[in-house]
Amino acid sequence: MPFLWWNNSYYLILVLQGICIFHAIKTGRRDWIFIILFVPLIGCGIYIIREILPEINSGDFWNNLQRIFFPGARIRDLERRVRISDTITNKMNLAEEYMLSKQYDKAIALTQSCIAQRPNDQGILLTLAKIQFHSGRFAESAANFQKVLSIKNRVNNPIDELLYAQALEKSGEKERAEEEYVRIIRLHHSLEGRYRLGLFLKEQQRTQEAREQFQAAVDEIELHPRYVRRLHAQWARLSKRELSSL
Repeated sequence: MPFLWWNNSYYLILVLQGICIFHAIKTGRRDWIFIILFVPLIGCGIYIIREILPEINSGDFWNNLQRIFFPGARIRDLERRVRISDTITNKMNLAEEYMLSKQYDKAIALTQSCIAQRPNDQGILLTLAKIQFHSGRFAESAANFQKVLSIKNRVNNPIDELLYAQALEKSGEKERAEEEYVRIIRLHHSLEGRYRLGLFLKEQQRTQEAREQFQAAVDEIELHPRYVRRLHAQWARLSKRELSSL
């Protein structure tokens, strides 16, 4: 009986390990794979707590699961809704799904058709800026982030603000990008902001300043509440990796 229990548990761990690795690959969390492979039970447990549970709590998990196993199903459903009623809401939902599936040209065309109807809609302009960023059109993305700022004088959240800073950086506006990173860190105490600024400084050969940002991200993670640490642990982990390479 003990052998049978162990045998069943072994296969259960293998299945759990496979699910976690598959999820990590599909969602871009490849740095977890080593831990899941070589410390399977503990690694899977930590991965589920730190990466999958926050997705479930935020409502993203089931949509992500559908995208992984049935990648075209949600798009087909949203396309059907647009054919039935081509409202701006339906078209923007489809555009965002196109973006998530990396069909950027379709996403941009659909979003621009919505902007033609509502040229000063901050939400639509912001979505277009994000799609352009993810498609590598950084100068256009930065310009549309600027339009959002001219309408509302601020972007809604730190994640979008970081995309704006990265768009500035990647389109060659280094000084403005650095100012934006520093502002985000000051206002939001953003660990991702510190990590991104560290990479920026490292690329500029400002090694000591880069090291300070990476070290601050590693140190500050411990000052946050537990749920915040779970959500942002990857930036401390990536910063620690950068520190070891400097």
